[in-house]
Amino acid sequence: MSPGNQYKNEESTDESLSPTKVGKASQLFGRVAHISSGIVTIFTSKEKPFYRRLWFWAVLTVGSGVVGAKYIVTSIDKTLPDKAELQAVVREQTLTIKAADGAILQQQGEATREQLKIEQIPDILKKAFIASEDRRFTEHNGVDPQGIARAGLNNLRSQNVVEGGSTITQQLARILFLKQEKTIWRKLKEVRLAQKIEEELTKDQILERYLNLVYLGSGAYGVADAAWVYFSKPVDQLTLAEAATIAGLAPAPSLYSPAQNPEAAKQRRNLVLQRMREDGVITTAESQAATQEPLVVKTSLPKRLEVESPYFTSYVQQELPKYVSADVLAAGGLTVETSLEPKWQQAAEAAVTKVLKNQGRWENFKQAALVAVDPRSGEIKAMVGGKDFGTNQFNRVTQAKRQPGSTFKGFVYAAAIATGKSPYDTYLDAPFVVDGYEPKNYSEKFRGMMNMRDALTRSVNIVALKVLLDVGFEPTIKLAHNMGIKSKLNPHYSLALGSNEVNLLELTSAYGSFATQGLHVEPHGIRRILNRQGQVIWSADFKSQRALDADSAAIMTWMLRNVVVEGTGAAAQLDNRPVAGKTGTSDEARDLWFIGYIPQIVTGVWLGNDNNRPTYGASSSAAYTWHEFMEKVTEGMPVEKFPERPKLEGRKGTIKAEPIKPKKVRNSSSKNNEEVNSSDSDDSSSSRRRRRRSYQQQEDNTETPRRRRRYQAQEDSSDTPRRRRRSGSVENESRATATEPSGSGRRSRQTESGSAAPRRSQPASTSNSSGSGGTSTPNWRDRLRPKSSSQ
Repeated sequence: MSPGNQYKNEESTDESLSPTKVGKASQLFGRVAHISSGIVTIFTSKEKPFYRRLWFWAVLTVGSGVVGAKYIVTSIDKTLPDKAELQAVVREQTLTIKAADGAILQQQGEATREQLKIEQIPDILKKAFIASEDRRFTEHNGVDPQGIARAGLNNLRSQNVVEGGSTITQQLARILFLKQEKTIWRKLKEVRLAQKIEEELTKDQILERYLNLVYLGSGAYGVADAAWVYFSKPVDQLTLAEAATIAGLAPAPSLYSPAQNPEAAKQRRNLVLQRMREDGVITTAESQAATQEPLVVKTSLPKRLEVESPYFTSYVQQELPKYVSADVLAAGGLTVETSLEPKWQQAAEAAVTKVLKNQGRWENFKQAALVAVDPRSGEIKAMVGGKDFGTNQFNRVTQAKRQPGSTFKGFVYAAAIATGKSPYDTYLDAPFVVDGYEPKNYSEKFRGMMNMRDALTRSVNIVALKVLLDVGFEPTIKLAHNMGIKSKLNPHYSLALGSNEVNLLELTSAYGSFATQGLHVEPHGIRRILNRQGQVIWSADFKSQRALDADSAAIMTWMLRNVVVEGTGAAAQLDNRPVAGKTGTSDEARDLWFIGYIPQIVTGVWLGNDNNRPTYGASSSAAYTWHEFMEKVTEGMPVEKFPERPKLEGRKGTIKAEPIKPKKVRNSSSKNNEEVNSSDSDDSSSSRRRRRRSYQQQEDNTETPRRRRRYQAQEDSSDTPRRRRRSGSVENESRATATEPSGSGRRSRQTESGSAAPRRSQPASTSNSSGSGGTSTPNWRDRLRPKSSSQ
C-alpha cells in the first residue's frame, strides 16, 4: 500500500471516534496520574513517613493479631481429638470388665466404679459443685473471662489461691484429653477443647461426665466413689454438709481430704456453703445448720480395687489381644462386656469350696477347678480356676494340662458310632496285648462279651482300646479336634484311655458338642468391647461348626446318659432332669474328672494336686461337685429333654474308619492276670491303692499274694440302676495297667489312662501267685487312715 493511502486510512479512523469516548478516556488517565502523584508525594514528602504514623501500626497490629490467632487456633485444632472422640465417657489408660448383668468384675487404672446418670445425682450435690467450681456454668460457652477476672481479684484480696479460673468444661477437657503439665500450650489446648465440647454436648452431659470422672482423693474417681470412700454411703444419702465437703475436694483433694486434714476440709466445706448461700441455692438457716454440723468421716476402701471372679477376669485379659490391636489396648479406656453370670459364679465357687473343705481333706487333693459353658453359644457362664487366686494365680481351667483319663473315651466311642457301628456291637473283655502294650481293667476282672454301651457305662479299658483299633487313630483324633480339643493328640494305643494331656476348658467345650447334636461353637467369655466413647469396636460372632453328625451325637448322649443312670457318674444325677456325662481318673488317681451336660449347659470339674501327687479319691467326688453346682444353677430353669435315640438299623457312617493293623496281637496274658472277684468301684479302688502301698514291704518279704479287702459293701455285679448317695457311692470306673519289665516279681503299677507310650509286657514272677495268707488284717479305721508311704 502506498504511503499516501495509509495516511488517509489513519485519518479516517480518528475521525470515526466520537467526542464522548475521547472524554472518558481523558478522565481515566487523569485519575491514574493523580493517584500516582499522591503515592510519590507520600514517599518523597519531607513530613513523617507512613511507617512512623500511628494509624499504620494500628492497622498492622490488628491484622497481625488476626492472622496469628487464626494460625494458633488452626495449629491447636490439628492436635485435638475429632468430634467423635469428644463423646468420651471414661478416662484413658483404664479397663473395665463387666459381668453379663452389667455388674463390674474388675477395673484397672483411674476408673470410676459407679457411673451415675445425671438424674441419679442429687440436685444439692450438683449445685454444690457449680457453686464451688463454676458459678456461671450455665451461662458461658466453655470459657468464662468474667470468672477468670473474678477469681484473680479474689485471689489477690486473699493473698492466696481461693478460687480457680477454669470452668467445669475446661476441667473435663483436661481430665479426658490432656496431661497435667503446666504450660501455656496445654492451657490454650484446654480452652479450645472446652469450646468444642460445648458445641457437641449439652450442659447436663458435661456436668454428668465431670461428676463421674473428677478425682476427689483417696483413690475416689467421681462423686459416687467419694461418697463411699469418705462416708460409706451412696450419694442419695448424703447430707448438705457432706455434699459440700465432697464438692470442696476438687481443687486440691489431698489438701482438703476429710480423712487426712479434717480442719482444712471443714474450712473448705464452709466456704462452699457460703457460696451456695450467696448464689441463692440454700437459705441462710440451711447454711448455718450445715456449717455447725460436725465432720464425721467413715472411710472405706475404693470399690474400684475390688475384684470379682479373678480367675475369669485374668482369662478375659489374656483373650483381649485376639480381638483388638495392641495400639487400642495401650490407649485403654476400654469396657469389656462378658458372658459371666454372677449367680452361677457364686454357685461354682461354693461347690469348689465345699468339696475342698470336705472330700479334699480326707481324699488328699488340694485344688479344684470348674467351668460352665453354654454349648449353644459357646459363652462361658462360670469359671473357678483354683482354691485361692490371692495365693496362686495359676488358672487350672485354661492353663493346666492334665491326663483326662476315661473322659477321653467319649471321643473314641463317638468316632466308632460315626463310622456306622451300633452301640450294641460286642467286644470281648479279656486279657489283651497289642504290640507289647497291655491295658487292664483296674479290678483285673474281665466280663467276657459285652456291647459298647455297657463298656462305656462301666468304663472298661480293654473294649475302649479294641474300639480304637477298629476306628483308627486319625479319625478319632480328627473328631476330637473338630469337637473342640485344641491340644496335640499323639497316635498311641494309650490314646483310648486318655493319656494325652488337655485342659479343662477344651474338654468341657468338646463335650458340649454332644449336647448340641454335633455342633461346636468356640468357647469364649467376651461378648462386646467398647471404646471410650461407648462405641462397640468388637462383638462376638462365633458360628457353630458341624463336628459330628446329629444321629451319632444323639446316640452318644443316649450312651452317656446311661453312664449317669447306671454307671460311674451316678453321683451327678439331678432330680427330674436328664443328665449325660463321663467320669475320668488318671494314674494313681492324680486327676479326678467329671464332664457332664444337660441340653442348656455343659460343666466340667477337675480335682487334684498341682504337684501331681496321687490322691486317695475317686471321680465320683468330681461328679458330686458337678451335682452341687448344677443343682443350684438349674433352679427355675425349664427342663429340656435330649433328642430321642435314632433308629440303629440301616445307619450309614459319616466318617470312614481307618483300622489300625498291629504288628503283634496276643489275646492271653501272663499268669498273674487271673480274675479277681472284686468290685470296680473307684471308691474301693482308692482304698485298695492305699493298702497296696501300705503292705508292699510286707508282701515283698513274705512273697505272698496281696489280699484285697474292702471297708464298704461291694456293689452287686448286676446292671440294676440305683441312686447312690455321695457318702457311699460306688463308681464302676475301670483302670488300665501297663506291665513293666521287672525282675523282682513285684506286680506292675496300675493306671487308668495307660502309659504315654506303649510299654513291653514281661511275665511276672510266679511268686506273686503263691497263696499264703500270713498277714494280719487291719481294722477299718486303719485302712482309711493315709499312710506315710503315700505322701
